[in-house]
Amino acid sequence: MNRRLLMTFACMTLGACALGPDGKPPAMPQPAHYGVTPQTEASVTAEGAAQRFDVGAKPVPEWWKLYRSDALNALVDEGLRASPNLAAADKSLVAAREQLRAQVGSSLLPSIDAGGQATRQRGLGIPEAGPPTVVYNLFVGQIQANYTFDLFGAARYANASLAAQVDQQAFQLDAARRALAANIVTGAIGAAALHAQIDVTERLVALANDDAHDAERRYALGSASRTEMLGAQQNAAALASQLPGLRAQWLATRHAVAVLLGRTPDRAPDDLDLASLTVPSDVPVVLPSELLQTRPDIQAADAALKAAAAQVGVATAQLYPSLSLSASMGKGGFNWPTALSGAGALWSVGASLSQPIFHGGALLAQRRAAIATYEASVEQYRQTVLAAFQNVANTLASLETDSEALAFADSASRAARDASADAAARVRLGAIPPRAARGSEQQYLNARLSTIRASSARMSDTAALFQAMGSPVVSAAHLSKSGESTIK
Repeated sequence: MNRRLLMTFACMTLGACALGPDGKPPAMPQPAHYGVTPQTEASVTAEGAAQRFDVGAKPVPEWWKLYRSDALNALVDEGLRASPNLAAADKSLVAAREQLRAQVGSSLLPSIDAGGQATRQRGLGIPEAGPPTVVYNLFVGQIQANYTFDLFGAARYANASLAAQVDQQAFQLDAARRALAANIVTGAIGAAALHAQIDVTERLVALANDDAHDAERRYALGSASRTEMLGAQQNAAALASQLPGLRAQWLATRHAVAVLLGRTPDRAPDDLDLASLTVPSDVPVVLPSELLQTRPDIQAADAALKAAAAQVGVATAQLYPSLSLSASMGKGGFNWPTALSGAGALWSVGASLSQPIFHGGALLAQRRAAIATYEASVEQYRQTVLAAFQNVANTLASLETDSEALAFADSASRAARDASADAAARVRLGAIPPRAARGSEQQYLNARLSTIRASSARMSDTAALFQAMGSPVVSAAHLSKSGESTIK
């Protein structure tokens, strides 16, 4: 108790003292590069294009425009404008900011209220002194003022905690906005790739059916075995069985894109032409030290850390005295003339000082809980940063391997295409039977399927890398407004 009184006197003498941690994020390791191996300067050339990794560059605003597709730009703009999820999150942020303003006003400024009362009462009298009952009127009008001094910063810490929570919500909204843009881009690319795969698979099924019909005719003529005929029929049926799954996946992707845009699934947008999309040639690779400032999930974890630190100050301030002042003035009387005259003047002035002494250990337990929550926030911040590093490393690795896979697939596809063209020419000259040309075309189409998958994977992983780097999707002024603390 003596130590507490001494600390109380010291804090009152100095005006205020820090009752909680400063809320600064812990120092994080700064790796030389994200992955196990150093980052390459550029990817291999695939489909005539190589991607250059610009280490140390800043995130690119509106990065989806690098795909050079007006249709894709329109989809992203529509989603950012019409998404119900973003609208709901934005309104929730507005409500949180208004709640913060309300708390700041009620905790740091005095409250003044006006009230009036007019009653008619019947009370018991004293029989020896007068009638047994008394009927009278009472008129009272008052203005009351109350103010609690924030001696040890409990209100300021509480306001700072709520302000940090509002900042956290703003960063989460920013993260949701960036994720929505990336999901629309990857969804549109996925739908276009599935559409192209369906077209190629339908051609493969048609060729397989031609092979099956040809095998049936040759079997009837005795030039083919029954096993050969059944094998051709089995191959045609196996290829045809792939189409329902592809179509279901394609429709589900289109429906998902429609919902991201704020539409009903029946109003899904038309598919993009995969060939019309240009893979971005320059991809920024933000330095690990700068990634802490560009990713909204890390900024949200930082805000949560500051909120938890302020809560430690709130719990500590509750251990010290609280001083409140109250005053009121007004008029009152048993009739209007008396109430309005000088004889009806009413006033009061008071002060109250309270010091917690014994609460069953509740206040100390609350402070220990706040400290533990703060320490947990520190570890959560560390984990968020490490997860961000991992996300970037994985995306960079995927993008490099995507380019390699696409280069091999494209090379195989071009060779198969030339072979198919040669086979078709030889069929026209009568050098080989038509079924040989169909087999060559089937090889080309299978190689084409691999190219489509690799190309869409590279475009989708590029979008994922832009998101991992914390690339903004709205104007810088709006982002500054969203991330700015309401309480300085």
